[in-house]
Amino acid sequence: MPMSHFVVRDAILPDLAATSREAVIRELVMSLHAAGRFQTSDPEEVVKAVLRRETLGSTGIGRGIAIPHSRHAAVKQLVGTVGLSKKPGAVPFDAIDGEPADIFVLLVSPQDQPGPHLRALESVVQRMKDDEFVRELRACQTRDQVWDLLTRYDQGA
Repeated sequence: MPMSHFVVRDAILPDLAATSREAVIRELVMSLHAAGRFQTSDPEEVVKAVLRRETLGSTGIGRGIAIPHSRHAAVKQLVGTVGLSKKPGAVPFDAIDGEPADIFVLLVSPQDQPGPHLRALESVVQRMKDDEFVRELRACQTRDQVWDLLTRYDQGA
């Protein structure tokens, strides 16, 4: 599943202000909310759902990458966003390799659609195994640069 099929262009955050795991999740969720992707007026419910998922085990997959995710009734279809931290030392995320994260991909999907959720997770993990893609993503400074990178790789670059 191409990342450009679920990442919301208007919600991409190329320079996160957050410096903690909870703040990163909140900033990413609020970005999706600002882009009009939730059917709830209280995005804090989605933040809590993602944080609950984190208590089951960190979504920090290593190499400076985290994929926080949850299923929630606030969405009718899978949505996601990408956030990049440009802060020195990045964000502690309890990753499996102990390294802080600077690349975040948030996924939120409907509660009754586990298939697309799992396919999107698999897609993100596979993409993040590509060292060249990750290097280029870290170099992105703008929302358009992130989007252009996603679409270029989705088209087979």
